[in-house]
Order: sequence, then C-alpha cells, then structure tokens
Amino acid sequence: MAWPGATSACGAGKARTRYDRPRDIRPVNGVRAERSWFGQPPGLTILFLTNMWEQFSYFGMRALLVYYMTRQLMLGQGQASFVYGAYTACAYFTPIVGGVVADRWLGKRRAVTIGASIMAAGHFMMAFEPLFYVALATIALGNGLFLPSLPSQINDLYAPGDPRRGWAYNVYYVGINIGGFLAPLICGTLGEVYGWHYGFGAAGIGMFAGLTIYLLGHRHLPVEHTASAIVDDGRASPPANNRQLWLVLAAVGLCVTIFRGAYEQVGNTVALWAGSGVDRGLGSVTIPMTWFQSLNPLLVMLLTPPLLALWQRRANAGRDTAPARRMAQGALLVGLAYVLLALVAWQAGEGQAGWLWLALFFLIFTIGELFILPSGLGLFARLAPPRLGATTVAAWYLTIFAGSLSAGLVGTLWSHMTHGSYFALLAMLAALAAVLLRLLDPAIRRIDRNNNDK
Repeated sequence: MAWPGATSACGAGKARTRYDRPRDIRPVNGVRAERSWFGQPPGLTILFLTNMWEQFSYFGMRALLVYYMTRQLMLGQGQASFVYGAYTACAYFTPIVGGVVADRWLGKRRAVTIGASIMAAGHFMMAFEPLFYVALATIALGNGLFLPSLPSQINDLYAPGDPRRGWAYNVYYVGINIGGFLAPLICGTLGEVYGWHYGFGAAGIGMFAGLTIYLLGHRHLPVEHTASAIVDDGRASPPANNRQLWLVLAAVGLCVTIFRGAYEQVGNTVALWAGSGVDRGLGSVTIPMTWFQSLNPLLVMLLTPPLLALWQRRANAGRDTAPARRMAQGALLVGLAYVLLALVAWQAGEGQAGWLWLALFFLIFTIGELFILPSGLGLFARLAPPRLGATTVAAWYLTIFAGSLSAGLVGTLWSHMTHGSYFALLAMLAALAAVLLRLLDPAIRRIDRNNNDK
C-alpha cells in the first residue's frame, strides 16, 4: 500500500531528494539503512503495530467499562460516568511523570517494555471482579511509561529534511486505529455474549501481543540516550526551557482540554444513548451496542488516505493549512456532529432514533478528529526541545488527562438534562475550543518559524 506523502512534497518538476529513494544510504540514529515499508522507515511499522495492540487493549476495555459497571457491578449512572472519567484521566496523567522518567533515566525502549508489561498484568486482573479498582490503577501506572515513550521515537527515525516525517503521525494514527476498530468487535462481542471477563481477558492478550512485536522489532528502532547519561558523559547538557514555547503549548493544551470534554463522550454518554435511545434493529438482527464504537476507527482508516492526498496537493500548491487552523476546523466539525445528535434527539423525543443517524454522526465526528488530534500530537512532537521528546509528548497526554477528567464531570449532567440539550452543550464546548485555537494560530506560527530558522 502506498501512502500519500511517501514521496517528496516539493511538487512536480522538482528534483527528488535522497530520502525519496526506496533505500537511504545513510543510517539515522543508529538504525542501518533498510528498504522502506509502506514508503516509511521499518521502525514506524514496528511502532504503530505495537501501539495498534495497545489500542486494541485500551478500546476493548473501554468498550465494556461503562456497561460492566452499570450492569455487573450495579453502579449508578453518575458514579459509573465519574469512575470512567477518573480512570481515563489518570491514564493520561501518569505519562507526564513517565515521560520525565524515560527521558532522564530509563530511556524510551526500557520505558516501553516495562510499561507494556505492567499494563498487560492490569488487563488480566480486570478478569477478576474483586480486583477491579486495583486493575484500573495498574493499567494507568503502566500507561504512564508506555504512552509518551512510544510515539516520541518517531522523529528519531528520520534524517533532518526527510519529507516523510511530516506525514508520519497521520500514518501512525491509521495504524493504531486498526486496534481501535477490532477491539469493540472482538472484546465487546466476547463481553456481551460470553461474559464480561472474557472481553477483559482478550484485551490483556492484545497488550501482550504488542509487547512481543516491540521486542522482536527492536533492531529497526533508533538508538537513544537518556538526558542524564548525556550529561554524565560530558558531551552536552539539557537546554534551558523556552518559556514562550511552553506557554503556547499550555494554551493549546487548554483548548484541547475543552475539546476533550465533548470528544470523550463517545465512550461514555453517547454509548449510553446508543444502548437506550437508538433503534439498533437491522431486519431481524439487533446490532450490538459496542459495534458502533468500531465505526470511529474504521472511518479513520478509510478517510485518512484521501485526506492525506488532499493535504499534500494543497501543500504542493502552496496552500497548506497551518496546524492550529486545521485543529480549529476539526473542533468545529466535531461540534457540528453533536448539533446533528441534538436535532435527532429532540426530534425523537421519548422514542428511539434510527441507527443511521448515529452512523452519520460518527462520519462527521471522525473527519473532525482527523483534523485535530494527529495535528496536535505532531505539533507537540515537532516543537519538542532536544532530549525532551518523551516529556513534551507527555505534555500532550496531560491535556488528554485534563480533558478526560472534565469529560467525566460533564458526563454527570447526562441524567439531569434532556438528551437534545445535553448534545447541544457538547457542541458549544467543541465550538469554544475551535475559536480559541484559531486565536492561537499567529503565536504557533511564530514559534514554528523560529524553530525552523535555527
């Protein structure tokens, strides 16, 4: 499969760079020159396959979590929504500590290995009801080491000036969504049909598979050093923090926090609405609730290649969209998706809406997601100071922590509002994030330009 962006983005008629050839003669960061896989370095395939299985375990468990708490543990909706939000928040808070530990002491490779092992143990613990809260805490702890250390290795796969680096995070995003697509189908079906613990066990197997792939593919990954090792070696010292850079990243993080308050409802209140407010009948068959959660990653896989082709054509024509503007457009699209749900819910009243409306919601929602989330992760990784890659990527996940916590709090309003009014509130949150991101665009452009001039 040839990905858009695998060749130079310099435009037609210009000479191809040395990085456009199938084989680069110069090794990068200790990785010997190898024939590319899917137009990208082999290491990228190893990284997204590893995260594909990690996402399989995460989304598989997430697809079951709210249903498990309300139907098996018999928790109230408000309490279940808060536990869901608190868990996802903690899973994205621990990476800020794990990123520092990886950069300064463990190194990214060891951090990924240790973190994945802890997460696998936590997923298997989910199969035992008395260990429920301990299992959630274990998964969150392992995630702290794993999550920032894996994608922060992507930049190190490319030599300076390699045009493929600009598209790497979008390709990576497709890979990890394969796991998100398969998880509700496999873990969700096992949980609903055969028992919740079978679904949780399948998620644990997926995490173990990801760890195995990472260990077997280590020769394709770049050699890296911790910051403390470099200082002790006397070769360099960590650079001073750029105050303006961190302030801008913090502002972007605030915008993403607001956006996540609406975005994360897909696995929470939207899932509850799919179970009670949607007619899931298809002839004589009832579509399982968890299957709708597979629509989002499936659409990510289908829509990313044409979107990448569109963005590349715009870049070749000199009309590329700046990251902040693209993120703002994505937030507006997600807001539009929630406007659709609000109108459908108001129209349905006390009855049920057709499942095709929910499918249309996921289509608009996913297009918006592709505009904002890979762009945000790529922005944080690209602006990362030297030897602080995992820490800066962890800062991106810290925004997800704050957003997930706010989503849990917003989710508690579900039982106190009409469904239509609630979805309208989510639309307003997404629109507010879009306005703030658009206002940040000049500052982000200035910092990005200064970094490129260095």
